[in-house]
Amino acid sequence: QVQLVESGGGLVQAGGSLRLSCAASGRTFSSYTMGWFRQAPGKEREFVATFHWSSSNTYYADSVKGRFTISRDNAKNTVYLQMNSLKPEDTAVYYCAADQDIFVHTTARAYDYWGQGTQVTVSS
Repeated sequence: QVQLVESGGGLVQAGGSLRLSCAASGRTFSSYTMGWFRQAPGKEREFVATFHWSSSNTYYADSVKGRFTISRDNAKNTVYLQMNSLKPEDTAVYYCAADQDIFVHTTARAYDYWGQGTQVTVSS
């Protein structure tokens, strides 16, 4: 059973930084695509960033490109999202997701496994 546990959310002022972590367990993730999504109140869940464990390529939503960085620690089976230059519009619950597939995905419905989410609030 795949388990994803996010941490690292919090309250930060605009322009600040946070690093989210997603600890993954229950599988060997070398064949998995991992993604970060976010959902603000009253809005649909939206793609933030993704990569495949077998590749060094990373992909980002235009809204976060140049500010956010997705990375991984293979030994710890942990995925990170470094968020810099945060804006009030980045406020949302951030979710880690996993899907066993050879392709990366930018749509939420493509992912089978989800964490519980961590709240990020950016004040102006």
